[in-house]
Amino acid sequence: MSSEATDPNQRDFLPAAGHDLFLPLYDPFVRWMGFDRARQELISQANVKPEHHILDIGCGTGTLVMMLKRQYPQLQVTGLDPDPKALRRAKTKFTRTGISVQLDQGFADELPYEKCSFDRVFSSFMFHHLEDEQPEKTLKEAVRVLKPGGSFHWLDFTADRAPDGFLDRLVQSHARLRDNKHERLLQLMTRAGFVNVEKTKEGSMLFGLLRSAYYRATV
Repeated sequence: MSSEATDPNQRDFLPAAGHDLFLPLYDPFVRWMGFDRARQELISQANVKPEHHILDIGCGTGTLVMMLKRQYPQLQVTGLDPDPKALRRAKTKFTRTGISVQLDQGFADELPYEKCSFDRVFSSFMFHHLEDEQPEKTLKEAVRVLKPGGSFHWLDFTADRAPDGFLDRLVQSHARLRDNKHERLLQLMTRAGFVNVEKTKEGSMLFGLLRSAYYRATV
């Protein structure tokens, strides 16, 4: 079974589906776009061990959390997201499959966890939702909650190259995506306190119309 904790302090946030109306369609849509394959690649680079404690920030409807638990049933996995409706949908999925995880409502730049709590922290297709000072605060929080030697694994759309085609231009026109450039992201991670910061891979989705990048860093 799953547990769900709620944070009474509410702030504005951008839902994963863009609008609550589209939430029921979110999982099949992102699966069709190739998000699940991309998340599997992110897991593969993380060298996860069964005894690890894992945090997924911006877990949404819990797809990455479920993938981790299916591959490593002994893992202790926590998913965090500001959207209570997405968390309820995740909880329903886990209850149906008998998967036990912890689901918490909260924000990536104010993680409700003690220092040195996790061996791995994941973030997939969430970072471009952050604005202003939130990206750097989020990275500093990831450093804080990771154990010594722990690692951060991050996947998101990239704006490194000039857009090619209508959909690519549409995605990169999103104000929060314009700053998702390689050099800036590496600088943010280094400034936050990470070491061994690197972009590990570039990828594409939706028949190459969307570009993504994978990053890894340690503490």
